[in-house]
Amino acid sequence: MSKAVVCYSGGHSSALCAIAAVEKYGADNVILLNHDITPTVEDQDIKRFKQEVADYLGLAITYANHKDWSTATPVQVCLDSQGWKFKSGHVLCTSELKTKPFKRWMAANDPNYEYVYIYGFDNTPKERVRANRRAQIMGLDGYKTEYPLIQWDIVIKDTTSIGIAKPMAYEFFKHANCIGCLKAGWQHWFIVFCTRPDIWAEAKTAEEKLGYAIHKNDDGPVYLADKEQLFADMQKAGVLPTEHRPPGEFWAEAKQWVIASNAAIPIEQLDMFAQHDQGVCLDCSA
Repeated sequence: MSKAVVCYSGGHSSALCAIAAVEKYGADNVILLNHDITPTVEDQDIKRFKQEVADYLGLAITYANHKDWSTATPVQVCLDSQGWKFKSGHVLCTSELKTKPFKRWMAANDPNYEYVYIYGFDNTPKERVRANRRAQIMGLDGYKTEYPLIQWDIVIKDTTSIGIAKPMAYEFFKHANCIGCLKAGWQHWFIVFCTRPDIWAEAKTAEEKLGYAIHKNDDGPVYLADKEQLFADMQKAGVLPTEHRPPGEFWAEAKQWVIASNAAIPIEQLDMFAQHDQGVCLDCSA
């Protein structure tokens, strides 16, 4: 019998999709497929959350993991590959930690292309674009996809209504991606600087070893080391680390905090971030 495979990231939207999929297809026909990531970069409360939702549904979590998933950070994966991205622009960590294990799992478990793959893209213009792109990519490979938050009339729209608290990572972040996401902009990395100096230090050292920066602007590469003092001054000035503001708003508010604190911070650098920050990365799907 065909199965519904929920691409189960550990985020809130994928959890809603898992609940909706069980309602539609029945628990016996649903697979929760997750790529487990080292707890160094995947918050332990995300692991708590995805397990509690699975327990609520009476399902085990099926894993499609990198062989060294428990220790392999995105930065280490890129160091091992001697670069941050492929020439196509796709980041190496997503390919190694998620895409390759996902494709191996599909080849082994769905060789006849019978399953439907369920994604938790939200019903917003940007997310609908992502859903269309994912449908095309999967469709070209012969796989069917569905998008409950866009296509279905789901009943449960917040896991707190069934007694499951959202991951605490949402206090700072808008997603359940790795902390220190290599696709994310400077707003995300300011949070990393403030809350996870170990991840900041690992990435800064990796930039030095590789000779390549994670970020760039119109003038070329921009290294973490070059922004370390600026971020320390911003933190001291009271700028709050959060992704719950669009980049333009966040950097405008940061600028006002800096002005109000009389901190000796070059305002033009904040203006540069406002112009070039690509924002939160939500596109780490398999």
